[in-house]
Amino acid sequence: MAAEILDLEGLAPRIGLRQRLMGADLGSKTIGLALSDVERRIATPLITIRRTKFSKDAAMLVSLMDEFDAAALVVGLPLNMDGSEGPSAQGARAFARNFAPLSGRPCVFWDERLSTAAVTRSLIEQDVSRAKRAEVIDKMAAAFILQGALDRLCRLQPPS
Repeated sequence: MAAEILDLEGLAPRIGLRQRLMGADLGSKTIGLALSDVERRIATPLITIRRTKFSKDAAMLVSLMDEFDAAALVVGLPLNMDGSEGPSAQGARAFARNFAPLSGRPCVFWDERLSTAAVTRSLIEQDVSRAKRAEVIDKMAAAFILQGALDRLCRLQPPS
């Protein structure tokens, strides 16, 4: 599979059966990661990586993708509320453009507008302390992003 930037429609026919997808919520200080099950139905929060420099972050991410046999990376694209792209979206695009060739796997983008807000609201409703929320928010946002992509992918692929 070529390492490139695809949309979900382009990715669907190129991933093998029982291959997972990994989701990423790229922040300025951390990268939240989530992992799908092998049937690509459920996204589960995995880990939060503290960002250092791109080469180290990418190496860690490639290692995790290898460990879990992830076929592609779903990167949250932080669009503005009007759908335009600001500096954060441009940063996410640059990360994926640089990461795909290193990983040997395709990257796809998923609109992540309000993902952190939705996860924060859910954690508050569950009465999770502020300290615990700070600890899990990034990987839970990655799961929220990945779940949206999985739900869409499920509708694109006929049941096997």
